[in-house]
Amino acid sequence: MCPDPSLKPKYYRILLKLSGEVLTGDQKYGISPSVINSIAREVKEVAELGVEVGIVIGGGNIFRGISADTQGIDRVSADYMGMLATLINGLALQDAIERQGIPSRVLSAIAMPQIAEPYIRRRATRHLEKKRVVIFAAGTGNPYFSADTAAALRAMEINAEIILKATKVDGIYDKDPMVYKDAQRFSEITYLEVLNKGLKVMDATAVSLCMDNQLPMIIFNLTTPGNIKRVVVGEHIGTIIKG
Repeated sequence: MCPDPSLKPKYYRILLKLSGEVLTGDQKYGISPSVINSIAREVKEVAELGVEVGIVIGGGNIFRGISADTQGIDRVSADYMGMLATLINGLALQDAIERQGIPSRVLSAIAMPQIAEPYIRRRATRHLEKKRVVIFAAGTGNPYFSADTAAALRAMEINAEIILKATKVDGIYDKDPMVYKDAQRFSEITYLEVLNKGLKVMDATAVSLCMDNQLPMIIFNLTTPGNIKRVVVGEHIGTIIKG
C-alpha cells in the first residue's frame, strides 16, 4: 500500500464512528449495498495515504436497544441484541473493505470466535500498525453504553489522534437544520458547550470521556463523496469539538 505522494495526512491514526442508520441509504432498515460499498471505497482512499483506521459502527439500522426498552423488552437484553446488530454491520463492512483489496479485522467485545477476533487492545494496535483496518464490534460489551461511548473508549485505547463522526448532516447546529431554516452551524465548539447546550451530537458519557482526555472530534457529512479523505488531510469541513 503506497501513500499518495501528493497528499499528506494531518492525522495518522483515526477512529471513524459510523451510525448504523447511515447504512440504510434510501431504505427504511437494513444494509444498502451501494452505501456500504461507497464507504469501503472511501476507507480505501484513506488507508492508501498511510493512515491507520479504526472503525466503530452502530446497529440502529437493524435494532436499537434503547428503543426496544420503551416497548417492553428488558433493557439489558435489548442492549445485547443491539450489540449483535453491530456485529452484523461490522462483518458486512469488513467484506466490502476487503473487496477493495484492503486487509481488515473485526474485533468483538463479546466473544464469538467463529466469526470475529476477541477485542484485545494490544492485538488491535498491532493490526493497525500492520495497516489493517480494524472494525470494533459489539460496543463495549456492556449494556447501558452506546456505540458513541464505545467509539470514545476505543479511540483512547488505541491512541487515536481524533474521532471522526460521520453523519447525514454537515456539522453541529444550534437547532435542528431539518426543521429550522435559520439554524446556525458551528465551525468549532468545546465539549463543555456541547454538554451545556444539550446538543444531541453524541451521548453525554462519550462527550465527557473525550473532554476529560482532550480527544478532539470532527462531525461531518458522510453523504458527500470524498469527505473522509478531506477531513483526514486537514480540510476545514464539518464541526470540530475540542477544548
